Order: sequence, then structure tokens, then C-alpha cells
Amino acid sequence: MKRKGFKGILLLLSMLFALTGCSVSEATQHGMAVDTIQAEDVLLRVDFLNVGQADCALLSTNGHYMVIDGGNNGDADRILSYLEEQGVEKLDAVVGTHPHEDHIGSLDAIINHFDVDAVYMAACVAMTGSGGWPLTVLLTPEQKPFWAGTYLPRQALLSLLQQAARLWREDRGSLLTAGEALTDRLREAEGAGTGFPDRALAGMAAGLYARSFDTRWGGFGHAPKFPTPHNLIFLLRYARRTGEAQAGAMAEQTLESMYRGGLFDHVGGGFARYSTDEMWLVPHFEKMLYDNALLALAYTEAYQQARRPLYGEIVRRTLDYVLRELRDFQGGFYCGQDADSEGEEGKYYVFTAGELRDLLGPEDAEAFCGWYGVTETGNFAGKNILNLIGREQVQREPVRIRPLRERVYAYRLERTCLHRDDKVLAAWNGLMIAALARAGLALDEPRYRDAAVGAAAFLKRSLTEENGRLLARWRAGQAAHPGKLDDYAFCAWGLLELYGVTFRTAYLAEARDLTARLLEQFFDGKNGGFYPYAADGEQLITRTKETYDGAMPSGNAAAALVLSRLARLTGEARWRTAADLQLGYLAGATRTYPAGHGFAMLVFLEELWPSAELVCAARTMPEELAAFLREASRPELTVLVKTPETAKPLEELAPFTEAYPIPETGVRYYLCRNGACARPVDSISEVRRLLKQN
Repeated sequence: MKRKGFKGILLLLSMLFALTGCSVSEATQHGMAVDTIQAEDVLLRVDFLNVGQADCALLSTNGHYMVIDGGNNGDADRILSYLEEQGVEKLDAVVGTHPHEDHIGSLDAIINHFDVDAVYMAACVAMTGSGGWPLTVLLTPEQKPFWAGTYLPRQALLSLLQQAARLWREDRGSLLTAGEALTDRLREAEGAGTGFPDRALAGMAAGLYARSFDTRWGGFGHAPKFPTPHNLIFLLRYARRTGEAQAGAMAEQTLESMYRGGLFDHVGGGFARYSTDEMWLVPHFEKMLYDNALLALAYTEAYQQARRPLYGEIVRRTLDYVLRELRDFQGGFYCGQDADSEGEEGKYYVFTAGELRDLLGPEDAEAFCGWYGVTETGNFAGKNILNLIGREQVQREPVRIRPLRERVYAYRLERTCLHRDDKVLAAWNGLMIAALARAGLALDEPRYRDAAVGAAAFLKRSLTEENGRLLARWRAGQAAHPGKLDDYAFCAWGLLELYGVTFRTAYLAEARDLTARLLEQFFDGKNGGFYPYAADGEQLITRTKETYDGAMPSGNAAAALVLSRLARLTGEARWRTAADLQLGYLAGATRTYPAGHGFAMLVFLEELWPSAELVCAARTMPEELAAFLREASRPELTVLVKTPETAKPLEELAPFTEAYPIPETGVRYYLCRNGACARPVDSISEVRRLLKQN
């Protein structure tokens, strides 16, 4: 099989065997020390491969194999050679215990021949009503699931495995029957009927978020807390569309609380992965590209709605971090940075009061420590995570703080560097292109727009084959692995956002081409829904579609957004037909728990509330239009710009624009709703007036 997406790497497939009466032996093969645990009854053999301080293990039983962790990036050849010697031709499961480079470094190479995909998450949802990561699934030897759940503490997992092993010995038939029944259920679900979305679904989602909202600290549920920025964007837009202020207030409180806490790096910018506590103070210090892309989008949305300078500053400091520390010189963006340095999580980020006094001097240290809550006792293992929790206001940073922060940042750079995961993933770069494009427009920052342009060029140059097929991963000059649903959907989304900033028809054309391949290789044209991998990939127990959001939006929801926007931008029936089928599929899939499908709800907002299409015809792009687009987020308004340079390609992409001539002087705006167009007007003020009309 082919490469598995990074969400799938996090999949934990628990083996159905108990370790009883084990013996341990040690050998050296291919220059690699190997410790082996062999169960006396030959139920399970475990080979621990010596990859230095990293981890890698091979579990085998009766011709079935599972790899747990994949060592460092440089261990791929040795690991693959060892697997080859053991006669491994196919892996039944791959486990990445957590996304650190010393655990998943070579997994991309290992799983080039194996793909689990989303089948087993679908099993979890079918059994329990919800899903999540990490996932625990018990399988028969034929890979048919009979038990599924999410995270289990170690003792609970061991107890579960012991019970399963006993049942496997004493009542194997019932487990096999359960596996067959669930597999049939999953297959039947592929053809399930749908319907069409309605506004009530979005309202249900907002209500469910309100029920789990933490009114004190912001966020939803209890610790650990994840940002889930796509849910926040939904709440912001839902409030704007419906006038329900509570939705917007929940989003804004969460956005400010995340910034106040240690989740935000107050020295270097950017956000960590998640918070381990309810008040957003102590993060898991790892920084990931996709989190920062999505959070930049959320804060940009909030900035355009609320016009609070603080939100704009957070966007700048987040994107500046990405440009400074995660950008490859060729334009692509790396995956992220580890949490650990010198074997200790967070060591790179925390400070004592004493070292800040030594660095800044008593007077400046007093100001700096007072602003960021630094104490002698500390708030994290005797040291301090800088934060603004409890501060009455954070809108206006004291003038003297910024230069002090820059000095602290320079001092921090002298510490042992954090390891950087230097893979460039197509899907994650698509998200960052969208974020940079949106922020470049909203903040009037050409450097963000230019960075988005550079990343788009990198994707086309380094991750796109001559036939237009998208590849998923690039590292050190080498691209590999056919793109999956997320790769195509997120990249197409990013390109559409970039078109909406630059109005270069090449980006609209590239988005169209990616979406056409999505329909050809991934779409269920009968029932709706996109499969996670292409039609020419290896088939598992069922070709399951995944609709729920995780840390990133669902690929199915992102594909729906792309189809919906292409339909409005181009006026072409094929996009409208596919969009309607996909929206119907999502309506059925999300109805049981709409709060787990926040990005799909975003698409519903664009589709179910009034929308409009605006064509600007002029000799050059009018500055008044750029200012109009900067001032507010208007996803319900699609905009095309027709100039002498873009006229011909635009008419090929959006044939209806042929009817809109370019004036010799000045500008003409053509505003249409539901297939009916108003008379052309020659100013943005007139466009505003038309938009206010019902």
C-alpha cells in the first residue's frame, strides 16, 4: 500500500495477544542491536530495534506484523532492511505513539507499503457514537474490528487486552461474528442516504458548543484543551449571520484566553499544540504548522469582525514565527518543532526570575517579570512559563516590553536548538497558504501574500507531477507518496484563498484542476462523500469516508467548501452538481453530532444564508475594492476581477464573465444573487448599497 496521512500515523491499533511466559534474547543484525521477546506459546514475538535514543519495535504473530514507532529520520534504510530480512511483505498496522521525530521520523518511509486509513476510526464511531485520537481498536487476524474506543490509560488498556485474549481463547466465534457484523455495517453505511443541510444543523452545533463551554477559562470541555480553531471560526461566522451574540462571545473569550496563557509563545510567537490544563497555562510545547495556520485564520477572522488590534498583533506574531523558523528557503513550510530539548520537555521555553535579572538588569527585569507573571517560585517545575493570565487588560503592551522581549528571544536562541521536523507536507502547506493569503489581505501585509505565493509555487514545482498528480510529502529535495484527500482539498482551498487576494487566474485554474482530480479519483458520484485515498489505492475491509473534524478540518468538509466556491466563482454546472451531492452527504453524516463537524457547518453557513457574486471589470485592480475586501470577512461574497490581462483565461474558467465588458476608463461592478444580476455600478459605495438590499 501507499503512504498513510499523518492523522493515520497517530492511529493506535492494539494487538489482541497477551504477553505471558516471555523470554528475552539479544542479537545484532544489519549493524542493529535487536532485543526479542518471544511468548512461549508463540502468540506474539516483539523485536525492539536499537535506533539510539529513538524507538522502533516489530510485533509479529502467525505471519501478521505491526511496527510501533519508526526511529529518527535517518533510520529508514536500516529499519526497512531488518523488516525485509524478517520476511515482512505487508504490515497489518503501524503505530506512532506520538508525533515526535524520534518516534515517527522514518514512519513515512515504512508505511510507503502500508495504509490503514480511516476504516478503524469509522468503526469507533459506529460502535461508540464518537471518535478521537489516539484510537484503540481490537481486530481479528483478518483486520475486522470488534472493539473500539479512544484513549485508554495503561492499566485499563492492559486489562482490556487480557480480557480480549481470554475471550479469544474461550469464545473466539463470538468475536469473529462481531467483527463480521461490524464490517457489514460499515459497508452498508457507504451507501446510506442523506438529504440536504438546513439551518437547524448549524444551530444545533452552536448549542452543543455552548453546553460544553468553559465560562471561566474559555475553550470547551476540560483539560487537556485543544484549540480547534475551525470551530471558533464557525462560531464567529454563525454569530455574524444570525445575530446570536453568545456564539461570538464564546469564540472571542477562547481566543483571548489561549493568547493569555502559555499556549502562545510570548517570546518567539506561535502556538503550541494544546494545553495540559484548563486555564491554557501549561502547553504540550510542540509547535505544529497546521495548528498555527488554522489559528492564524481564526484570529484573522476575529480581527476582521471585531477590529481589535490585539487580534491583528497575534496574527502577525504567529505568522512571523512561521516565516522565521519553519520556512524552507525554496518556499515550502516544514511540519513543526519538537517540545523537547536536552531530553526535557519545555526546557527551551521556560525561565527563572534570576536568569532574567542577570540578562535584563534589575529594573528592566522587574518590568518584564511583572508583565509576564514571572515569580521566584515559578509556575512550571520551579521555572516560569511566560503568561498574561489574570492581567486586567492585555490590549496595550507597555512600550518598554517589546525591546525586552526581543532581548529575551535572542538569549533563548543561544540555548540548545529544538529539533525541527523538516518534511514539507502538501496538506499542511495548503492550510498555511490559506492563512497567509487571508492575513496578507486583512492586515495589508504584502510579505504574507508573497509568502503564500512562494509556497504555492513550491507546491507546483516540487510536489506536483507532470500529469498534475499531487504528491504528499517532500524532504531534502525528494518528493514521495501519492496525495490523499486532505492534500488535494486543503491545497485547492489555499489556492482559492490566494486567488481572492491576488486575482491571478493561474491560482483559480490550479484549484480547478486539483478539484477535478478529486472528483475523478476520490468522489463517490452515486452517494456523495470523498474517500480518503484514491481509487487506484489498495482496498481495505471497506473504503470508508471520514467526515468528522480532528485537529484539522475534515477533508470531506474542505472538499465541500472548494466545490461550493468553485460553483459560485465559475458558474459551471459540474461543480454545482457535485457540491449539492456532497452537501447532502454531509447533512446526513453530521446530523447525529453536528458539533463534531464544525468545518462542515462553516460550509453550510455559506450555502444556506444569502450569498452573492461580484465581478469587477477594470483596466487595473481598483484600490477601493482591495480596501473593501480588507475591512471585513465576507465568505458569502465571491469576487472575480476582470482586466485586459486576465480577461481571456477568466472567460475560460468562468464563461459567464464574457458578458461583462471592461470599460475604457473607470470600473464596472456586476453584482448577482441567485442567478439575477443588478444593473452595473461604478463604485464600491454602490456595491455596499446593493448588498444591504434584501
